[in-house]
Amino acid sequence: MRVKAIVAAIMVAGMGVTSVLAAGEGTHDARVAMMKKIGGATGALSGIAKGDKPYDAEAVKAALTTISETAKAFPDQFGPGTENASADSEASPKIWENMDDFKARSVKLGTDADTLLAQLPADAAGVGAGLKTLGANCGGCHQNYRVKKE
Repeated sequence: MRVKAIVAAIMVAGMGVTSVLAAGEGTHDARVAMMKKIGGATGALSGIAKGDKPYDAEAVKAALTTISETAKAFPDQFGPGTENASADSEASPKIWENMDDFKARSVKLGTDADTLLAQLPADAAGVGAGLKTLGANCGGCHQNYRVKKE
């Protein structure tokens, strides 16, 4: 069973990388793919924290690695001239007005994921505690830099 979880985590991470590379840097599709990648990794951690899935250290490592790598690369999708990547975009114009803060928030999410990787949670409760930190990062950025579409 554990081998299946590891293989599944690797496949999910690989699909995310492929979709980001295929979407193209700075495009709406690339941004959405990266957010879905983080969301999928967060969902995997949440399932463990809630007890819906058994604790699996390799699955936790894979999810945290995905969050770390994706968060650090995410600001690169918001270069000059990408402000109007799509009319469907939930990216607030505040991103380009406050780029240094936006980048710092992404780096913090990646760094917090790295800290959790270095001190890997040993059980579901530890995963839940780590998710609180990661979730606060996500929520703060979304509050400032996301325009929720109806």
